[in-house]
Amino acid sequence: MRVGSKHITRHATLSHGVGAFMAGAAAVLTLPPFSMLALVPAAYGALFLLVRDRIPLVAGAMGWLFGLGYFGFGLSWIAESFQIDAERFGALAIPAVAGLSALLALFPALAMALFILLCRSRLVGGVVASFLFAACWAGAEWLRGHVLTGFPWNLAAYALADFDALRQPAAWLGSYGLSFLVILASVLLAQAILARGASRWLTLLFFALVVGGLWVSGQVRISRPMPEATGISLRIVQGNVPQRNKWAPGSAPATLSRYLRLSAQGDPVDALLWPETAYPGFLDENEDAKRRIEESLRGGRVLLTGVPDRTARGAEPRYFNTIQAYDGSGTILTGYAKHHLVPFGEYVPFGDWLPMDRLTAGLGDFTPGPGPRTLAVPGLPLLGAAICYEIIFPGHVVDDEIRPNWIFNATNDAWFGTSIGPEQHLASARMRAVEEGLPVIRAANTGISAVIDANGTIIEALGLETTGIIDSGLPAALPATLYARAGDWVLPPLGIAVWLIALGLDRSGSRRTGFHRLKSRRSE
Repeated sequence: MRVGSKHITRHATLSHGVGAFMAGAAAVLTLPPFSMLALVPAAYGALFLLVRDRIPLVAGAMGWLFGLGYFGFGLSWIAESFQIDAERFGALAIPAVAGLSALLALFPALAMALFILLCRSRLVGGVVASFLFAACWAGAEWLRGHVLTGFPWNLAAYALADFDALRQPAAWLGSYGLSFLVILASVLLAQAILARGASRWLTLLFFALVVGGLWVSGQVRISRPMPEATGISLRIVQGNVPQRNKWAPGSAPATLSRYLRLSAQGDPVDALLWPETAYPGFLDENEDAKRRIEESLRGGRVLLTGVPDRTARGAEPRYFNTIQAYDGSGTILTGYAKHHLVPFGEYVPFGDWLPMDRLTAGLGDFTPGPGPRTLAVPGLPLLGAAICYEIIFPGHVVDDEIRPNWIFNATNDAWFGTSIGPEQHLASARMRAVEEGLPVIRAANTGISAVIDANGTIIEALGLETTGIIDSGLPAALPATLYARAGDWVLPPLGIAVWLIALGLDRSGSRRTGFHRLKSRRSE
């Protein structure tokens, strides 16, 4: 009988593990470009139900399997970049995605194990357990965004990125705080399914307060009139140069001709915006290229473009991924060097020990810049610069000392074709706009270029693998948000408030529903 019981238990644990993996995969569908909002409580609620009465080790394993499904499917687009030079890197595509997913899955594993440990120490359940689950998840996301180089891609909060009102609380809580509320609402709904009688109604009341609070506060924010437009005219140029051709020998003149031709279309504008590494070479060292740009900038226009740069340091030059501002005389007015570099794309971590090449051709490893800075370009409002995936880091895209009036995000997502990666990248840019209360102007080589206002609304956009321009006025900035002023320091007060509520509910003797006193299940 005992043998049979163990067999049944192990079979159930295996099936639950498969369920956790599938729930993680389903959670990907909650994110852009799918944005299936109904799956948010289904996916995260399922994870809660799968771990709620486990021992910490098994709960951690369930969290890891959830993360494996979440990151394995959510980051599958990374494999596209290995096919650009398939002869050298194609065989690494699947192992790279699998390895990265397995590593990132350690964060939800940690969250689930910690959740069970905290619940055991307090012997809590019901609404209190929902609070703790959400806090552990949000804490793990924060760690994922900061440990080593950080990788805060596809935060749970981004399930709300496509919904105008629901994404607005990021202005006060940031994306990590909004993730907490997303997970809290999901688990409360799962708890309500398990509850009975008055406890079910109490749990549903909390769920309604969270969801209603998100929507109402967001509606209030977006219903306020926007400030008058700046009067600054911009032209975003999407050259749509395939990544395979971008760095081909002799390609630079043709690429420059394409960008100059597109830039000359339409009426005169105040500024031209080109994407990351729009010119595949050292522009400031090429007199012919600078002369051609000078001719296109006559009339007082300025050009903001992504270009590689290098400076000599002893016998070895240092390379930078930069944004440079040019005026009509070909003079560099100012510049910004990317500080959050892409591992294995712009540098090889632990390069002395890892015998492998970067995915990007030519040049050496890039050197990180000093960090976010505000640029003063004559004729334009103060601007902040973010290159490529720097835009995914909440609270780390704007100079803390001098607040800009807008953010210029130059990127090259050509590496990822028409996969879901560029859509997810765009969602991050929208969330940064809300958090900072600043418009984000996005120039992408193959898309998605966009004009995003300070509420995260897309005013205009150019789709993937489209050649063209966007002519638009520069939207106005909003006053600095709470998150823009305080950053992640808003999270400790939120955590303290949540913990006090949890203690209050626990001490008041509220009925525990669906999360009974935890017992070790050693057979697992």
